[in-house]
Amino acid sequence: MSNLQPESKPDGLGTVPEQVLEQFAKQNQADFEIDFFDSILRNSPDFVDVLRCQGELLSRKGLHARALDVDRRLARLVPADPVVQYNLACSLSRNGLCDEALDVLRRALERGYDDFEYLELDGDLDLVRNDPRYRLLIQQFQPRPKRRARRSRKS
Repeated sequence: MSNLQPESKPDGLGTVPEQVLEQFAKQNQADFEIDFFDSILRNSPDFVDVLRCQGELLSRKGLHARALDVDRRLARLVPADPVVQYNLACSLSRNGLCDEALDVLRRALERGYDDFEYLELDGDLDLVRNDPRYRLLIQQFQPRPKRRARRSRKS
């Protein structure tokens, strides 16, 4: 693909402009997918599955302000989804919005988010993890390990 040249199409569609070819040659897969999903969302702005993919891609690319916009849209469309709320909390944290991130994290936990192991390791939550309110949330929602019953000793 390094030798991209405009070429005539026998079907009469003409040539592909050099500028378009250069743009595609410079684009990586994630950029291509972001552009592709943007084009779908222009026509179907509430397409939940596409919004989920787009939010993930934007976050992975470090485009946290755009990811936050997408996650807010998703939270309005599917407010009962605990994973959507969790992802919104992560985006808020990544954008330095600690108070709002903690409020939304609480909502995610109230709606059933329960992957506490991942929650403790997720770098997106580093900002809120330094806040004492985070520990209180975890203590409130994380199930306590079940204690094993002791056997009584015979005398």
